[in-house]
Amino acid sequence: MNATFTGLHTHDDRLPDWTRASREAEVRELSALHAALYDVFPARDAATLADNTEALDAELARANIDVRMLETDTRFFHDKNPALWTGEAIFSIVGLLLRPTAPIGACAASLAARLDAIPQFLSDLPLALTQAVPPLWTDRAVREARVFAGFLRSGLARWLTEHDVDAAAAATVQTAATRAALAFDDTVRWLEAQPRDAEASCAIGAEAYGHLLQRGHWCHASADDLLARVRAAMPDAQARFRALATEVAGSPEALGPALANDRPTEEAYLPAFTAQFDACRAFALQHDLVSWPDWPLRYVAIPGWARDIAPHLYFLFYRSPAPYEPRPEHRYLVTPVDDTIAPDERARRLAACNHSVITLNHVVHHGALGHHVQNGHATHRNASRIGQIAAVDCASRIGMFLGGSMAEGWACYATELADELGFLTPLERAAEQQSRVRMLARAIVDIRLHTGACTFAEAVAYYVHEVGMLEGVATGEATKNSMFPGTAVMYWLGTQGILDLRETLRARGDFVPRTFHDALLSRGSIPVLLAAQLLTARLT
Repeated sequence: MNATFTGLHTHDDRLPDWTRASREAEVRELSALHAALYDVFPARDAATLADNTEALDAELARANIDVRMLETDTRFFHDKNPALWTGEAIFSIVGLLLRPTAPIGACAASLAARLDAIPQFLSDLPLALTQAVPPLWTDRAVREARVFAGFLRSGLARWLTEHDVDAAAAATVQTAATRAALAFDDTVRWLEAQPRDAEASCAIGAEAYGHLLQRGHWCHASADDLLARVRAAMPDAQARFRALATEVAGSPEALGPALANDRPTEEAYLPAFTAQFDACRAFALQHDLVSWPDWPLRYVAIPGWARDIAPHLYFLFYRSPAPYEPRPEHRYLVTPVDDTIAPDERARRLAACNHSVITLNHVVHHGALGHHVQNGHATHRNASRIGQIAAVDCASRIGMFLGGSMAEGWACYATELADELGFLTPLERAAEQQSRVRMLARAIVDIRLHTGACTFAEAVAYYVHEVGMLEGVATGEATKNSMFPGTAVMYWLGTQGILDLRETLRARGDFVPRTFHDALLSRGSIPVLLAAQLLTARLT
């Protein structure tokens, strides 16, 4: 599956074997590979890794193996989370639909084969779930499976027509899709028939969480130390947010309506994305912030075949380009606003995707200075093979856990740069500071929830009372936090790691922003704290 998203299509007809026996066999193979890698590349000091890319990749591979074995040993993922299974099955198909390969006949054959593999894959789920499942995880799996079953019955035909798949191949695909839809139906019925365990744990545990920090994020501070640091940063962040929101909107409560009212017209909506992208690129070049990769990106509306399912799935607007399958341009999918949509709904979408959201989320964070520039460096200006693929967006998460702090840390740092250097409007500055508060809050919840310092209900309450989220939004956020331990903290850990490294290098007196940013990004999608060690190894 991950190979499909990285642009390697030799396994496009397959799904993984997630049975317990297969995963235990995988652990044995990974353990042997871990030892073999260590035999060839035993050195781990930063000075050696800074100059030897093969040794660096070996160390990263060992870290990734450690995380994968932890996932099996803790039984927190495949043994506990049905949404991980349904997400894998769903995006095994969506991944092919979003980036169809040529010739289209071969793509249709892979699509049919993978659809044919779904019934067996989902039939392995009941025996694999050996742990008590939190009800909200089941709810997500049921909701997504039901939506996708409906798509396979009626929506997939539109994709086949839009891509001119010949009648015989289309019939084969649709027959396989019907069987897959029935398998999703069976999964929904089985999940709904299971007893709901309100006491099922959402925490991976302090020991495992510490291991994720050390091997996944290269962070050797304890969870308690990190929590103390994040909590210490929260009061100032909240005070700055209140001040900025009051200045531009009259109060923090009035900021949301003010942002919603600052929106493009229907005619200017789609062009606004490209205009802000061009402005962001010009701003970065004017300030000599970074070498901008030659990797064209175009903002387009979500295709018609996907519009009904996108709001209900892990359907990202921006998915990292496949590093092993370069294409002339990358498509960034945005919520459509056109005359096929009712006027009231068009107005709601424009308010939701206002100028601030376009600038901060779709341009600076994702499509321009943030993810797209970082992915461009990781693919084209980085020698590490693991650094090329670690942060590729896959079915439910990125390809390797260790790629997260650089991918998300850089993207959040990019919005801070935009604020620092004056790219944002006053409203956007207030919205960016609100995002900073929420980033800190997510880190706090991630650490406390998974180390057992708070319950799920307390995590939801924290989001509601300390951050101002609506309860439904807070519940959804806490659910994501619970499913993927160590993920929410990586946004803050990566961003703060870059800021700390910048201050260290600035103290030397010869700091040049573009030199610093290019050197950081040239390491690819590796843990920020490891990249910091590599960049400072020669200074000591």
